[in-house]
Amino acid sequence: MDLLPVVAVALTDAQGRVLIAQRPFDKEHGGLWEFPGGKIEPGESPEAALVRELGEELGVTVMPEQLEPLTFSSAGRTTRHLLLLLYRCTAWQGEPRALDAAAIRWVLPAALANYDMPPADRPFVSVLSGEGGG
Repeated sequence: MDLLPVVAVALTDAQGRVLIAQRPFDKEHGGLWEFPGGKIEPGESPEAALVRELGEELGVTVMPEQLEPLTFSSAGRTTRHLLLLLYRCTAWQGEPRALDAAAIRWVLPAALANYDMPPADRPFVSVLSGEGGG
């Protein structure tokens, strides 16, 4: 079984809200809400992958040193095993836009449990809402 390393971010604004993105309806887990991010390309560090993905998906600029490693999840799939690394980011340049998502939404951590998420993203809800952020 192949290991698929993926990065995601809890982009957190000044009010403590976290940005989530709705997956395009024509992709796997279409319509579900997730933390923005994507695959780590060969030879790329997790931080570099997240900087690239946030530019592609949301149109924002993030510096690698602004990414704080938070937690991870592990989810078995049919042919690949997903290892999802979650970072927190509280500083970025630009206004997030849904460039590669059906929609984006700012949500208080306590309300994250109200959104249907892919299996690998679900463990992050309790981590984020348990930090007293909501």
